[in-house]
Amino acid sequence: MTVVTARRYRQGKIQRNIAEAPFDAPGKGEFDWIGLLDPEPAEIDALAQRYHLHPLAVEDAVTQRHPPKAETYSKHLFVVARTAAQGPGDTIAYGQTAIFVGDDFIITVRLGSQRAHVDLRAQLEANPERLAEGPDFVLHALLDFIVEGFDPLLDRLDETMGKMEDGAIDAFPDQARIRRIFRLRRTLRQLEGISGRMEEMTGKLAQVEQPAIDQRARPYFRDVHDHARRVLMRTRALLDTLGNLLEVASLLEQSRQGAITRQLAAWAAILAVPTAIAGIYGMNFAFMPELAWRHGYFIVLGAIALICALLFWRFRRIGWL
Repeated sequence: MTVVTARRYRQGKIQRNIAEAPFDAPGKGEFDWIGLLDPEPAEIDALAQRYHLHPLAVEDAVTQRHPPKAETYSKHLFVVARTAAQGPGDTIAYGQTAIFVGDDFIITVRLGSQRAHVDLRAQLEANPERLAEGPDFVLHALLDFIVEGFDPLLDRLDETMGKMEDGAIDAFPDQARIRRIFRLRRTLRQLEGISGRMEEMTGKLAQVEQPAIDQRARPYFRDVHDHARRVLMRTRALLDTLGNLLEVASLLEQSRQGAITRQLAAWAAILAVPTAIAGIYGMNFAFMPELAWRHGYFIVLGAIALICALLFWRFRRIGWL
């Protein structure tokens, strides 16, 4: 059964269930709220005929992976919103909620979205004065519910970013961590695109006059737009954090290579002393005054040891060793 709910409201209170009853048009002060989950073509076609939905909007409603948008068709409004939830690992599971809004009806079509509207519907039904405002206020509540669903996902990603930042400072990131950073960057870029389109869509509803949306509801849509903008800003901030992590990894690698280079240079300088002195004595000249010294061998070895010790102390002092 893909029809999750089908109710008619009068003055904000439930009048009857219209899922199985013969259809009659809503009267004055009434509107229908129908929710579908992964509907069959016959079900959505029946609703399209009943409520005079545009075929292009119906086609978009049953097609997944549409970007968020708000379009006007005759006397009704068609809205596509994307939902996001934590998937396995660092992935994000996306769903789609299409919403048809008329003067006396609102129809939601969920595809791949497991976040049901049961609790939201119960909250609205517990506040008849709010529900009596009509389908446009239900649309606001639905969009606010969908946008709020991004917050737990962003909170978890923010926590992940914090742990990765701490790990990047403590030690040089290994290959597995670097691959994870690149995977997260691709994930966040996709999330940025979706949240950006959500921000545009809610902004259009808040700023542009739309059918089936009363002027009194406009401030509520501005609130949703602000929330969607915050989601977009948080997503971009997480992307900046990932970029900073990559910069930190690059700086750490450069620092590590510089430290190794300095150590090699210091040891090369130390080893150059005995090499140079031994090279001089290895030239096999017949007349070298030092060769006649009784303690020359020990003096040369002592001089080598002293110079090497002084160089080691000097390099250690400046942090090269």
